Amino acid sequence: MCDAPKTADLLAWYDRHARVLPWRVSPADRANGVVPDPYAVWMSEIMLQQTTVAAVRDYFTRFLALWPTVQDLAGAEDERVMGEWAGLGYYARARNLLKCAREVTAMGGFPSTRDGLQSLPGIGPYTSAAISAIAYDLPETVVDGNVERVMSRIFEVTTPLPDSKAELTELAQTLTPQERAGDYAQAVMDLGATICTPKSPGCGICPWNRDCLARKADIQAELPRKKPKAKKPTRYGVAYLACNEAGEWLVERRPEKGLLGGMLGWPGAEWGEDAIEHPPFNANWQDPGVEVRHTFTHFHLRLSLRVVHVEGKVQAEQGLFRDVQRTDLPTVMRKAYDVAIAHLPH
Repeated sequence: MCDAPKTADLLAWYDRHARVLPWRVSPADRANGVVPDPYAVWMSEIMLQQTTVAAVRDYFTRFLALWPTVQDLAGAEDERVMGEWAGLGYYARARNLLKCAREVTAMGGFPSTRDGLQSLPGIGPYTSAAISAIAYDLPETVVDGNVERVMSRIFEVTTPLPDSKAELTELAQTLTPQERAGDYAQAVMDLGATICTPKSPGCGICPWNRDCLARKADIQAELPRKKPKAKKPTRYGVAYLACNEAGEWLVERRPEKGLLGGMLGWPGAEWGEDAIEHPPFNANWQDPGVEVRHTFTHFHLRLSLRVVHVEGKVQAEQGLFRDVQRTDLPTVMRKAYDVAIAHLPH
């Protein structure tokens, strides 16, 4: 039986090898009294939900340049924020980002307890633990996919995910230190991201390699085990893109709840097993012969397009004509816009 891994070994490794991230206070700066900004920590954690570090870097930098404080973000126009968020996906996060910023501003600042943080829009158990540990150095246990992988290997947990989630969290709690909790939380995530990787883990340079039960059993590359994922279904739809003489586009705002909630989109029927024709008004709609394909979390979308350039006023069943910038649209709607621009007369 191996000894339990030592927190000190991991922290010593982190002090030398911590990733440089735009939202992170380095261990050296933190040791010198530099305190993380809860706003930056919160922003990064919301953006990182279901998204990679590589995808988030530029978004985070741009958001902090546009809205340097939570008060600045609270005063921003919803449409501008949603437009800047486009491409990151999971748009409910952007809606909750604004709601949370406005609540925090009304409160006079971020709560400094996990319970207080978790009462805010868009902050669940994981995010509240991460902000508590990283921003306030509280000894909260932070468990993301990287941490689950590290724990499954260190303790040789062979039960497949997601069934092993509770066990992995309990094991992670046994290692969470009372001091330097923020550095420790980031160290475990860095370990999983850079050494204890999904494929070909770098066990030879791991600070916990002597204590890893999976390595001792030579099954580290097999863990964590996961239940097979269900195949994503495919949905179909038709989007109608109409531009008038003034260069305005017919758009509608999607319902607040649901996929792409609160964002601008093109009129059309709900996406389903069949592509249902439901034009917003009678016109000589043209099929550009280009299908837009996009993948969401739970399904693939195949979107047929209909485009038309209208003269004079029309009465649309759905949406309103308005000036629309490409940046106002979520990614799938931008794809459709690009096709329409290429096929409509200028």
